[in-house]
Amino acid sequence: MPTVHLQMTSRLSAPDLMSVLTDFSAARPVTWPTIDADHFHVHALGDSWAEVTEGTAAAWERARYEWDTRRGRVTVTTHESKVFGPGGGWIFQLTPQTSGTRVDIELTRNPSIFGRRLLAALLPVVARRSLRRSFAVALQAQ
Repeated sequence: MPTVHLQMTSRLSAPDLMSVLTDFSAARPVTWPTIDADHFHVHALGDSWAEVTEGTAAAWERARYEWDTRRGRVTVTTHESKVFGPGGGWIFQLTPQTSGTRVDIELTRNPSIFGRRLLAALLPVVARRSLRRSFAVALQAQ
């Protein structure tokens, strides 16, 4: 199961970052450059969870977000994905710092089809730079 670990530092506070990660309003595609409005749909939303489809025509996924504001943790479980299929997901761990927040990000993919497994195996080698770029704007991080 290929996994990518990434650490970033945001100038936002942990509560502000939690808000960015768990805002499923119509503003989400504006905040996140890797989501377009045509491929963003909230299926269900609770106090500490959401089921959404988001992404682009080239790469979208349907996932369940669950968050714990006390622990500063957001867990995303992929149910369906155009590129990788079901399995895996994301974990965002927020740790308050003197100035801003450390964000530890873990991406795991567990595809069952050979071509998708091959693509997932390349993630640890090629994904860090593109993930860092895609998160930098939304998380106000470096």
